[in-house]
Amino acid sequence: MAKELEKQLEALSRISYAITSQRYTEDILKLIVTLTAEAMGFKICSLMLLDAEKRELSIKATQSVSKQYLKKLPIKLGEGIAGKVAKENKLYISADVRKDPLYINQDIAKAEGLCSLLSLPLNATGSLIGVLNFYTSQKHEFTPSEINILESIANQAAIVIDNLRLVFETQVMKEELQTRKKVEKAKGILMKEQGLSEDAAYNLMRKYSMKTRKQMKEIAESLIVSYEVKDRQQTTEKLKNKIEI
Repeated sequence: MAKELEKQLEALSRISYAITSQRYTEDILKLIVTLTAEAMGFKICSLMLLDAEKRELSIKATQSVSKQYLKKLPIKLGEGIAGKVAKENKLYISADVRKDPLYINQDIAKAEGLCSLLSLPLNATGSLIGVLNFYTSQKHEFTPSEINILESIANQAAIVIDNLRLVFETQVMKEELQTRKKVEKAKGILMKEQGLSEDAAYNLMRKYSMKTRKQMKEIAESLIVSYEVKDRQQTTEKLKNKIEI
């Protein structure tokens, strides 16, 4: 018993270290489920994230290599065990998913040899973002100690996901700002070179973007590069003429 607890605490320590590392977040999530499955002796550990718009959960990380399990379809909020956990934001324990009427994929459970399940909600910044599932291959009674450890793992996984979203949102904002700057610069070039108004320059770029099916950022970058090349050529020509004179 003491050895098992030591192994579980070691897994927690390794997960905590992974979270503070410079790994890609997808790698961290994979590491979390893999370490948890190994340390706790679980058959499968899977992390599902909630798509708020579609109101459904889909697997984002698992240590399982089973093609059948990996191809599991998304689960609607409120449907099945994971859907129930997400909707009610409460953990759920199933003694045997193969006989549990709430479990949707009983055919996969039987094929993969899955039995007991502990499903925990993932919460970040006060809202539910997904579900963490822990399967055993034999009937298993999850102890209060195990549940506490697994809840700690779920909390750390939620921190990782929340951080990923913050990084993603920041990156999107940066890219949008860069795009606006490039579009503004390209508009200025068109206004100067072709004597267009600001609206006319923008509409010309937008029309060309729709015609070529290229993003405005690509159009702007092409205009800027073209202008800078032309400007350098003109500058070189002027310097050459001055030298010859």
